[in-house]
Amino acid sequence: MIATAAVLSLAVLAGCQSSASNSDGTKSPQSSEVAGTSSLAPGGDPVQMFEAQLTQVGDRVHFELDRYDLTLEAEATLQKQAALLKSFQSVAITIEGHADERGTREYNLALGERRADTVRNYLIALGVPADRVSVISYGKERPECADAAETCWAQNRRGVTVASR
Repeated sequence: MIATAAVLSLAVLAGCQSSASNSDGTKSPQSSEVAGTSSLAPGGDPVQMFEAQLTQVGDRVHFELDRYDLTLEAEATLQKQAALLKSFQSVAITIEGHADERGTREYNLALGERRADTVRNYLIALGVPADRVSVISYGKERPECADAAETCWAQNRRGVTVASR
């Protein structure tokens, strides 16, 4: 009896792994084979699907010292993010503004906010609805790298896009 149940369970699982066939005999693509979708099954959590794809297109842009204007590389990343946001219309995001450790706490909070606002405004200009994009500044409070060196400081001068929960 137990052996029969185990064989039946394996048969059911094996059937779930095969591609479905259309009425004309061609195979339907799995959800992970469809362009622009993640490997999650249809009906999966859109926020998780968005986050998985965001890591592929890039979730952050970097800034020069004491600057909050976008580089060409940053614009290219944000164009990919905007396209992704257009395909996940139910997902809202927060742009986190960050700075390196140099400067006062107040200065870096203001700079982080200007950086986040710049990212937000660029995404809105690309067609992302303003009500889906909020900003927060962490200034120098959440460094990605703790070394006191330019290569490390450059990593900390960033705007990071995260799905709002």
